[in-house]
Amino acid sequence: MMGGGMHARGLMDREFIKPQRISKTLKRFAGYFKPYSLVLVIAITLVIISVWSQVMVPDLIGQAVDCYLTAPAAAQQGEGGSLLAQSVPNCTYDPNAHNLNSADRVAGLGWLVAKLLGLFLLGAIANGMVFFAMGWAGQKVLKRMRVDLFDHLHNLSLGFYSKHEVGDLMSRITNDSETIQQAISFALVNVMAGVMLIVWVIFNMLTKSLIFALICLTIVPFMIISTTWFSGQARKAFRRSRLQMGNVNAELQQSISGVREVQAFSREDENLENFRNVNAANRDANIKAVAFTSALAPTLEGLGYIALAIVTGVGGILLLRGQDLLGTSLSLGLVITFLNYIQRLNQPIQQISVLWVNIQSAIAGAERIFGLLDEKLEIVDKPNAIQMPPIKGDIVFEQVSAEYVAGETVLKNISFSVEAGKTIAIVGPTGAGKTTIINLIPRFYEVTSGKISIDGKDVRDVTAASLRRQIGIVLQDSFLFSDTVMNNIRFGNPSATDEEVKEAARLARADTFIENLPEGYNTVLGERGRGLSQGQRQLISIARAAMANPRILILDEATSSVDTRTERMIQAALEKLLQGRTSFVIAHRLSTIKNADQILVLKDGEIVERGNFQNLLDAEGVFYNLYMSQFRRQEAAA
Repeated sequence: MMGGGMHARGLMDREFIKPQRISKTLKRFAGYFKPYSLVLVIAITLVIISVWSQVMVPDLIGQAVDCYLTAPAAAQQGEGGSLLAQSVPNCTYDPNAHNLNSADRVAGLGWLVAKLLGLFLLGAIANGMVFFAMGWAGQKVLKRMRVDLFDHLHNLSLGFYSKHEVGDLMSRITNDSETIQQAISFALVNVMAGVMLIVWVIFNMLTKSLIFALICLTIVPFMIISTTWFSGQARKAFRRSRLQMGNVNAELQQSISGVREVQAFSREDENLENFRNVNAANRDANIKAVAFTSALAPTLEGLGYIALAIVTGVGGILLLRGQDLLGTSLSLGLVITFLNYIQRLNQPIQQISVLWVNIQSAIAGAERIFGLLDEKLEIVDKPNAIQMPPIKGDIVFEQVSAEYVAGETVLKNISFSVEAGKTIAIVGPTGAGKTTIINLIPRFYEVTSGKISIDGKDVRDVTAASLRRQIGIVLQDSFLFSDTVMNNIRFGNPSATDEEVKEAARLARADTFIENLPEGYNTVLGERGRGLSQGQRQLISIARAAMANPRILILDEATSSVDTRTERMIQAALEKLLQGRTSFVIAHRLSTIKNADQILVLKDGEIVERGNFQNLLDAEGVFYNLYMSQFRRQEAAA
């Protein structure tokens, strides 16, 4: 059980080594937002309004100081070169404020305060509407992404699922997409607004006093360098975290699905230890990511305090000395404005540093999702593929070879033909290639060389869906859905009536036990048909195949997991079901192959014998040895 998991995790580790460019991932991600462009335009407009309201506040606070709080002193002292006398010319909000009487200044200050309150209210409303708009668009995008991913998973070949764990695939649809949703709804908006605020604030600072602004902004490059380095490290850590979360889900899914085997072999302690190990790896990856996040925030906070100290120190010294700054008149209000600008500059930089790490996590999740969406489809219809006409059932294999891994041949030059309505039994030791042959007929895998024809048409020249609709398959391990018995049987033909479903159940000899269930055909089954015996699950699976009314029927060990009495019931049902259909039967039971029209004996991927039951026995070859070692005991027991 652990070997397959370690192989799959090795594949995922190789996936981790190949990170995608952020720009490529974001560009592809942006494509999902294209249908909601109008919503994005509205959201961006609201972000601009919100940022504008924030940028205006420091200037208005500085104007309040210069126009109404220091103006009276300036008016009293005149223009004698004192500190406060120089503050009046910087009052652009109300240049005549120093000529106003006390009551007018109070009124003017009141209007300015009202304007500040209005800006706060406008910013709050705009922020709320932005988050609603982005949350709405984000949910739409997330739905599309999950549907695309779900659809793609259904189109991937069986070979893909032999290399990837179900738990990890589920983690991509659930955990990774949820991380993306959180980034869309919150982090992305704040980062976008933060970047816009930073640019706007810096522009205003440079406009008001170029030299003073450059002095105040000397610390910004260090903030950018810190953010870039820490976020880059965090992204790597979060990619590992997303990977390890997939491992945790895979281990959990595997252990829960195999709980019966775990308990039967008393492997609880070993499984717990394995889960501890993958959980510890996930913990370590998350701690490493959090470590970078935790280190970045105080680093930027410390740099922010240094920036405030520079503004206060330089501005304070110049004000106390009554000096201009290279021809720029420096006022108390301007210094206070710059202090507010720096605070507003520090806030988005620190916020971006934290949120950008979250976005890195979302990018890591998006990379895993897009990596899965980019998984190459091995079974693809030709551009000019046609719909498969109603099948008669003549099948020809011409020099067919197949391999699952390049260079490792599973079938070698297989050739045989089957007339419509005939039954072919395939026997041979484990690993001989029996299941591979039947998987090639509905194109679950492609042939490496050679050709498979049905009614004279190469299966690669028709659409896979139209081909598979006319093929019924009953496997050894029947999969039933957590749904009613009625719907499980109807799965073979969704348009079937209730009476047609019951007729299929009667044909499969399943009607008796179904009617004895608590709610009959409306009984809801547990996961994978839990609550039914293996034989009962197999009977429902046969009824489902009968419901599809296939022209080609494939039975892969269909009776290997049932008792002799149930086997006789199934055999009676199959005799009727096989009539008029081309059938392929893989079985270890003598009763299922004794009456076959042709038996193919496989060994090491090649057909070593063929013929009917009696002819093969008389030849005393490979089939004879199989019969003497296996089938004869069954015949004696019967």
